[in-house]
Amino acid sequence: MTRIVVVDNHGQFTHLEQRALRDIGVDTDIVDNETPPDEVDADGIVLSGGPDMDRVGRAPDYLDLDIPVFGICLGMQLIADELGGEVGAGDYGGYADVTVRIDDEDDPLVGSLAPETRVWASHADEVKRVPGGFTRTAESDVCGVEAMSDTERDLYGVQWHPEVAHTERGEEVFENFRTLCDRR
Repeated sequence: MTRIVVVDNHGQFTHLEQRALRDIGVDTDIVDNETPPDEVDADGIVLSGGPDMDRVGRAPDYLDLDIPVFGICLGMQLIADELGGEVGAGDYGGYADVTVRIDDEDDPLVGSLAPETRVWASHADEVKRVPGGFTRTAESDVCGVEAMSDTERDLYGVQWHPEVAHTERGEEVFENFRTLCDRR
């Protein structure tokens, strides 16, 4: 059975990420973001959302593992920030229902959602420029980088919350990530 560990960055929806993974048949646990990566046995990692980049603990260390990593909201911003991208304040702030356009229908994480999907997202902070090696895979009228992927390093991120009921086809995103973890 595929094992995906959720690294808790103190987000309000972290438990829903774990539940979404369980619902698709994944063996999953939540670990505190102060947990050293060498203490975690997993086929993939989800970096949860959270309120503050200053509270991500050891979460950046998980980017050095040789397994797929999926960042959600703050988790995606953390990936961008750590690897040389740019993160800044969004123009629209709090949570909203957003139509996201998929830029790359071949992307293994979000491509199956093409041409567009409705999501629940916060844009208080957002990725302004993707790091080297990454491709922007989705955008919206309120955010230039709604999703990004580096398929060579198996690093992925979305600005939105696929684990919440307001997001259409969120389960599909988790299934796509499981497929990425299974193929390794």
